[in-house]
Amino acid sequence: MAQINPIGPVEGGKHAGKPSKLQPPSGDVPSFKDTLKGVMKDVNDMQVKADKSIEKMVAGEITDVHQVMTAVQEANVAFNTMMEIRNKVMDAYQELMRMRL
Repeated sequence: MAQINPIGPVEGGKHAGKPSKLQPPSGDVPSFKDTLKGVMKDVNDMQVKADKSIEKMVAGEITDVHQVMTAVQEANVAFNTMMEIRNKVMDAYQELMRMRL
């Protein structure tokens, strides 16, 4: 019968002294505010793109209705996702305000 060797201490392992992958890298980490601004800008850009594609379709420049509908649906999904994120952030903020210190 084969013998099973016990697991040794982790301290002397080959990854000793290296930072954990779970820790964010130090340096250029965007703040929460900057991340939200970026998301809002992306959603706005999608809305503008959808509006322009609708205008082009009405003007006859675009004949592919699927292209227009795809742009509109992408903008709609992005906006709805942003609103759900806003709702979750507001719920979390209200929960923090209800906490007693």
